[in-house]
Amino acid sequence: MVYQYLIKTIRQKGSAFFTLLDPGDKITGDSVKSICKNGADAILVGGSFIENSDFIERMKTIKSNSTVPVIIFPGGATQVSKYADAILFTSLLSGRNPEYLISEQVKAAPIIKGLKLEVLPTGYLLIESGASTSVLFMSNTTPIPRSKLDIAKSHSLTAQYFGMKFVYLDAGSGAKQSVPDEMITAIKNYVDIPIIIGGGIKTPEDAKSKAKAGASCVVIGNVIQKNPELAKKFADAIHK
Repeated sequence: MVYQYLIKTIRQKGSAFFTLLDPGDKITGDSVKSICKNGADAILVGGSFIENSDFIERMKTIKSNSTVPVIIFPGGATQVSKYADAILFTSLLSGRNPEYLISEQVKAAPIIKGLKLEVLPTGYLLIESGASTSVLFMSNTTPIPRSKLDIAKSHSLTAQYFGMKFVYLDAGSGAKQSVPDEMITAIKNYVDIPIIIGGGIKTPEDAKSKAKAGASCVVIGNVIQKNPELAKKFADAIHK
């Protein structure tokens, strides 16, 4: 099971390294192989705004060339495919838009069941990043302010009490600032479920800082998609 694999990886390596690929962009089999070879522990696939009709084919390319679990990180009910090992079944707990709290999930659930995808229930929190990101615009929600640690802690604990397996704090694609280290540490000391951190992490040094702050999984997106060979530097920084 993917969940058990991820928990084992976190325990063994301190923090897991996820690469996020946007299937709206062209992805080659060679780049996927390079990402896996250079230390990624899992590949997330998804995006807030995907208009490309080649989604399924690109999912197939990723899955057929990956040696690590391929996990869908959906922006909506349409982003589901059999060419994956699991799906982050996210609920946007930081927002109050019912479409992304429950409506998209209800639409996707029967499809996911039919495809027999492993489900990883995840509380999804958007964190203020200094930019108007795609996910903020598409979800029509307000992010948690960077300085409001208590609000972030309470939302993360809610995810745990709902029975979710992970809490994902995301600054979003194109973020000017990543999730603050002090917020990560505060949540790490407050909840018992693994913490996924993504958005705005541009260098291996940034990634190492997130891991040291308490991130269970660190997600690197645009930087790796543009230059897959950088995966090894990020892997070395994130792992113990």
